[in-house]
Amino acid sequence: MVDWVSDSDDDGKFELDSDGDAEPSSAPALRNLDAPGPSTLPRQANGNGAESSALIGNFVGMGFTKEMVLKVVKENGNADTEQLLELLLTYQAIGSDPLVGNCSASACVPKILEENDDEDDVNWVEDAAAGNYERCLDSDGSGDDEGFLQEMSQKDKKIKSLVNMGFPEDEAKMAITRCGLDASVEVLVDSIYASETAGNGYSAHLSDYEDTEFNSFGGRKKTKFMEGSKKKRKLYGSGSQGNQVPFDGSHEEPMPLPNPMVGFSLPSDRVRSVHRTLPDQAFGPPFFYYENVALAPKGVWTTMSRFLYDIQPEFVDSKFFCAAARKRGYIHNLPIENRSPVLPLPPKTIFEAFPSTKMWWPSWDPRRQFNCLQTCVASAKLTERIRCSLSNCGDTTSPRVQKYVLDECRKWNLVWVGKNKVAPLEPDEMEFLLGYPRNHTRGVIRTERYRALGNSFQVDTVAYHLSVLRDMFPNGMNVLSLFSGIGGAEVALYRLGIRMKTVVSVEISEVNRTVLKSWWDQTQTGTLIEISDVHNLTAERIESLIRRFGGFDLVIGGSPCNNLAGSNRHHRDGLEGQQSALFYHYFRILDSVKTIMSGM
Repeated sequence: MVDWVSDSDDDGKFELDSDGDAEPSSAPALRNLDAPGPSTLPRQANGNGAESSALIGNFVGMGFTKEMVLKVVKENGNADTEQLLELLLTYQAIGSDPLVGNCSASACVPKILEENDDEDDVNWVEDAAAGNYERCLDSDGSGDDEGFLQEMSQKDKKIKSLVNMGFPEDEAKMAITRCGLDASVEVLVDSIYASETAGNGYSAHLSDYEDTEFNSFGGRKKTKFMEGSKKKRKLYGSGSQGNQVPFDGSHEEPMPLPNPMVGFSLPSDRVRSVHRTLPDQAFGPPFFYYENVALAPKGVWTTMSRFLYDIQPEFVDSKFFCAAARKRGYIHNLPIENRSPVLPLPPKTIFEAFPSTKMWWPSWDPRRQFNCLQTCVASAKLTERIRCSLSNCGDTTSPRVQKYVLDECRKWNLVWVGKNKVAPLEPDEMEFLLGYPRNHTRGVIRTERYRALGNSFQVDTVAYHLSVLRDMFPNGMNVLSLFSGIGGAEVALYRLGIRMKTVVSVEISEVNRTVLKSWWDQTQTGTLIEISDVHNLTAERIESLIRRFGGFDLVIGGSPCNNLAGSNRHHRDGLEGQQSALFYHYFRILDSVKTIMSGM
């Protein structure tokens, strides 16, 4: 059953039967526009005037115009209440009478394009603007311009997010119409997949592409596309009886993080044994490996795991691999047995990594490892203020000053380089901690070096996970590297001694591409193909690359964490954020690779 509730003062509740196989919705499904009109519907005997008046009052209270209600009741008598409501909604959908009154945007029922409707019957662009405007009119017809503009701004933002994920603009608009403006981007994505399965989503467009293997939006041939969508719905819990789980994570607690954050195993762990079973859909080819920040907003890792074939994430803090913390989550289908670290093992403490700092380290600074290395560092003004505070204390530092200095040192990863003197880590020191070769980022401006390193892989951690591939590919690998950054995945494979025959690198930053290309030219003999934007990696291009190189052995990458990281106080929007929504491109591209390779 689907509940429909009016936002009027006289809230009346109606329970409408769903179709059983239809996609669950917060609003009732509208009648097919080709369905029999009012003249063909059965009539009931006319009731008394009081009942008719109450019925009319209820419908007017829902936001329908009195003229429309009178017309429907007059033509059909006191027919079944659900039948009359369905007719009113149908008239409203086909635009026979504009909707005014006190019906809010959230209570109004959207149009749904049926499979046998023609695309020309509904102008989705005009409906999105004009329809929403009419729904937001005040009772005096003046309208709330500020509310309307805010609503349209939210809608445009969500449409842009969906388009950036690779969905057609009209599909994004229809998903918002179906689910409502308040729906999260994750719910809208699920709605698009569900509509494809039900035959609604691409009904107006698929016919143009049925004779080609791929359409311009990266969709597969119709039969394959629909089969894949059905699998996704089943996989993601979108059942036909309305039992689908929302993607925004609101239904559950955040995914629990292990403490300590050691993943499935560590190089020094010789006792503990972890066994995991992968879902059938997760098996390769290719192998894949996805990384992002562990401390993401509620529901994010649940959503990412569900999209990536319900694989349990592996959460690891790099403090078990080097002298700096870096809490990350990894979703992958790699084996977890017979892992081995790259040698030589990196230092695990600050004093082992930078022994020259020990002579200046005060006894009241208990740090032995750095916090997560960020994309920016402390200013000279701050370090000078710390020096002055310590100098003014003389030989005895007060507890208040100690606390202030320690807080700043932990926040900015400051090291002691002289008496009362602290300084931020140099770029080459960050390279060392993160497992990159010396001068890996040299040649670009200092601020860009910090930014690139702060967003990069911790190589030793990633290499430990990838080490299982060493014996599987003795003759080398073809790698699809998404969001490559400064080449953390490539450096990890190189340090493991795995030859890279071909790497297709997708990276939007010109600075990062310069760093990777410079390192590649100095160390590699294989082929490097650079693509500047994941949006440009369409299904057609993926198929061309697969046929050219015989397929990919590994798809690896970590989409931007800008809207996930706890340090981003202003735009921590989860997977709805402009940058972090690029995760869906990782899934889209991986899914295309798996589908194309399975058909070869």
